[in-house]
Amino acid sequence: MANEEKPKQKMGFTIIKNDPTDGHKGFGIGSLSLENVSPVFIDIQEKNAFIDIGAMHAKSEVERRVKFTTNREDSEGGKPYWLVWVTIDFKEDGPYFAGVTACEMVVNKEKRRGYKILADHVNRMDKSMKRKIMVDYMDDVSKEVLTDFLKSHNLEMWERSDEQLHKDLEVQK
Repeated sequence: MANEEKPKQKMGFTIIKNDPTDGHKGFGIGSLSLENVSPVFIDIQEKNAFIDIGAMHAKSEVERRVKFTTNREDSEGGKPYWLVWVTIDFKEDGPYFAGVTACEMVVNKEKRRGYKILADHVNRMDKSMKRKIMVDYMDDVSKEVLTDFLKSHNLEMWERSDEQLHKDLEVQK
């Protein structure tokens, strides 16, 4: 009955709410809490931004049914995106955008190929969670789209955010 063997269970990426060490001493000790991190996609051509939580596991609508490589030529003619990791934290006067980092991605749905550097995406998510701002290398159109998105999401959070975020997203006209 070898055909009926259960497939080996894979260790998935676990999202743990609140304090992962609170109340138990077993599995998950020291795990990072991701409840304040959101993946925001910027469609550069369409000039719009949207949240897709599936990106936490590289299963966003943008990424579905696409094989990613680190070779740009594989996705030639594809659509460029920024995946922006936005971390929210709290100050005495309320929540603010504490960590904002952007990663490049190109997706060619026709060829079912895409370009991204997974290690870069993971490292940028980590930097965002550590309250870093890394967006100054984005193109001007995308900076404006992200600024508008963050402001429309919550203007007070935008105003409480560090000056570096405002400065790095500023577009020279």
